[in-house]
Amino acid sequence: MRQSSSKLNLIYLYRLPVIGLCLLIFWQSSNPSIISTSLFSHDDKVLHFGVWALLAFLIARDLIAEKPFWPLTKIKIITIVFACLFGLSDEIHQAFVPSRSASAGDFLADCAGSIFGCLFYLDVFIRKNRRPNNKSL
Repeated sequence: MRQSSSKLNLIYLYRLPVIGLCLLIFWQSSNPSIISTSLFSHDDKVLHFGVWALLAFLIARDLIAEKPFWPLTKIKIITIVFACLFGLSDEIHQAFVPSRSASAGDFLADCAGSIFGCLFYLDVFIRKNRRPNNKSL
């Protein structure tokens, strides 16, 4: 019974934030844009980059928690591919929403943010903790 409790904790702490952010992105993409005037040139690309960086960060965090013995390369590939495919599905979804449009630039910003978020999490939070204490480095 303790193992199932541990599994539920993993789901609550790690997987639900990923699902929640995906649902928030889908909901926001189903509605007209929140910001009606541009704050600066290409502000939407910066927002896409940031949101998908957060999504990839959360996906990598979930995979590390649930599959701690997977190689980091496998986690990187799964994280980046999933986040980029979710970005592609978001752009396809927006193509069918009135007052929205699909954009290759937004998709590229999604992919760039996905790569950044994944590498940031794995390099800053994971590799630092996995390195042996070696003072000569």
